[in-house]
Amino acid sequence: MNEITTELLDEVIAAAKAAYQLAYAPYSNFHVGAAALTANGNIVKGCNVENASYGLTVCAERNCISQAVINGEQQFQLIVIYTEQDKLTPPCGACRQVIAEFFEQSAPVLAVNHKNERKTWTVQELLPDAFTPKDLLDL
Repeated sequence: MNEITTELLDEVIAAAKAAYQLAYAPYSNFHVGAAALTANGNIVKGCNVENASYGLTVCAERNCISQAVINGEQQFQLIVIYTEQDKLTPPCGACRQVIAEFFEQSAPVLAVNHKNERKTWTVQELLPDAFTPKDLLDL
């Protein structure tokens, strides 16, 4: 995996901000952008996409990870979640489980807002004792 320099982290944050601008959130008006750095050093992004049938809404983090998988990447170094909320926004429970599927337990998950405030967790901190592929029996 590549070293995460300040410049590279700034690029990932900028990608999350750009994704935020594309969010489709006409019902909640809660726009979210996400960007992840893959193990190969590529940056992928996603935004939340709401649906009139609320249960079909897909979060930015899951869209971001899906974009990477579609492009053949399944390992990640970090993910950034960007909102323009005063309170920094962690991933929801469903996103935490999907993040745990593809990220190492020690991988950083960053929340960033429009004030450039930041909070960092590890995957382990967000979802202790996560059920991951390592928990499945070898068949």
